[in-house]
Amino acid sequence: MFEKNLDIGYLLDFYGDILSERKRDIMDLYYNDDLSLAEIAEQMGITRQAVRETVKKTECELFFYEEKLGLRRRFTEAQAHAERALSICEREGERIPTALREEIRSLAATVTVS
Repeated sequence: MFEKNLDIGYLLDFYGDILSERKRDIMDLYYNDDLSLAEIAEQMGITRQAVRETVKKTECELFFYEEKLGLRRRFTEAQAHAERALSICEREGERIPTALREEIRSLAATVTVS
C-alpha cells in the first residue's frame, strides 16, 4: 500500500479545479474523505487497480502543475512575508501609520490558512 502524502492535499486545494471531474472525485474521496482504494472502486464502479492508477497519475499531474505554476510555493512565500510584515507592525506600533498597519493586518488575514 502506498502512503498518503499530505502535500497532495494542499496541491488539490490549488489545482483541483483544473482536473477532470472524475480525477477530482477520486482524489477527493481518497485524500479528503480518507476512503480506501477498494471503497472508492466500489463507489465509482471501477476496479481497485483503476483507482490506484488514477491516484498515482493524478499525483504526478499535480506535482507537474506545481513545478510549472508554483501557486503553492508563491502562496507560502506570501504568507511568510505577511507574517513578517505584521510582526514588524506590532513591534513598531504607533510609528507605523494607521492606514499601513490596517492594510498589513488585512493582507496577513487574507493569506492565513485556518
